[in-house]
Amino acid sequence: MFFLSEIEHTLRLPPHLLGLTKEKALRQELENLFLDKVIANLGLCVSVYDVCSVSSGFIFPGDGAPTYTVECRLVMFRPFVGEIIDAQLKEYNKDGLRLSMGFFDDIYVPFHLLPYPSRFEPDPEDGNHFRWVWEYGAANGQDGNAAAPYPINDIGETIRLRVHGISYPPIPLEQTKDAKPFAPMVITGSLDNDGLGPISWW
Repeated sequence: MFFLSEIEHTLRLPPHLLGLTKEKALRQELENLFLDKVIANLGLCVSVYDVCSVSSGFIFPGDGAPTYTVECRLVMFRPFVGEIIDAQLKEYNKDGLRLSMGFFDDIYVPFHLLPYPSRFEPDPEDGNHFRWVWEYGAANGQDGNAAAPYPINDIGETIRLRVHGISYPPIPLEQTKDAKPFAPMVITGSLDNDGLGPISWW
């Protein structure tokens, strides 16, 4: 889920940081550039682990700031396909579930990767709201009385999922006013296996 990734970056050090030691100034600028940012095919940067090497700084003509070539290691978040992770239910609709790990909110479980068979139905306790229900036993040919319904509708509930895929959508050139915020990394999860789903089930 978390791993170290070594990168090389040409870094311009702004003049307002020149009062710090070079090591502190470089680390601060690296954190400003990469912390909480997604790097395509690497994942989400959660920390600057260390600075491995720094080339001698140089100043371009007409610029008042030094530029360095820095090699550093970043702590990245990117679960591997097939990994089992826990996340909290953030929201849901007829298309499936959206989950959050607190620092990362773009985890989706589409309806076709929910436990089979599942259905989206009105909540019997509140007809104005809907919920997802897994009909446990129905897949084995049991009738409706023998099949036990397991609901998914408690916001904040911990859900265990298997990572089905990770994608890095291209940055849109234009977005409509009511479009969802752009997500540079999207994790798709699956609940269709034993031991997966709300941990209260098991």
